[in-house]
Amino acid sequence: MNAHLDHLVIAARTLAEGRAWLEGRLGTALAPGGEHETFGTHNALLSLGGTSYLEVIAVNPDAPAPPRARWFSLDTPEMRARLDGGPALVHWVARVLTLEAGPYPEGEVLELSRGENRWALTVPPDGSLPLGRMVPSLGGVAPSLIAWHTPAPPTRLPASGVTLATLRLGTPQPAELRAVLDRLGFVGEVEVYEAPQPELGAQLDTPGGVVLL
Repeated sequence: MNAHLDHLVIAARTLAEGRAWLEGRLGTALAPGGEHETFGTHNALLSLGGTSYLEVIAVNPDAPAPPRARWFSLDTPEMRARLDGGPALVHWVARVLTLEAGPYPEGEVLELSRGENRWALTVPPDGSLPLGRMVPSLGGVAPSLIAWHTPAPPTRLPASGVTLATLRLGTPQPAELRAVLDRLGFVGEVEVYEAPQPELGAQLDTPGGVVLL
């Protein structure tokens, strides 16, 4: 598949809270994103240079409740409790050329849009993180997959001066995660390591210095 890093996902209880938290840490403003009608969420974006970016996402209080579970486990008590402690890096998305066949057994390929953006994305029917139900130790650290039908957001986002130095993926089963990335043909710098539970970390280089998420 020759997958590459597309974007990092930071979730928050509210978009305002997430933006304030991240902008305060990075010392730079996020660009407006938009609304996701399918999932009742909205976001704000930040270029990470090249073809990668970062999104802050939250439930949109002004949107009607969606007919299906929201993505990234946002509807679960576990994720809500986690975000009560503050915004968090909860997931990452890898870019591929096509998603004609779902790459994960539990996956579902959805055709989605936000404004002028059009893309296909793998989302389990229950909104959980990919492989999280089948292999809990990989929940959140195995990427969702995206195939863009229109130019990806980084082509239109203003330069931020922020770049991703390292994406760190911790799991009790590092060999299994490496096997998933190998099957996807993932190309890029990620650090996979053994940890008691799934965890993500990112080192960002900013104009003000190094920031760890």
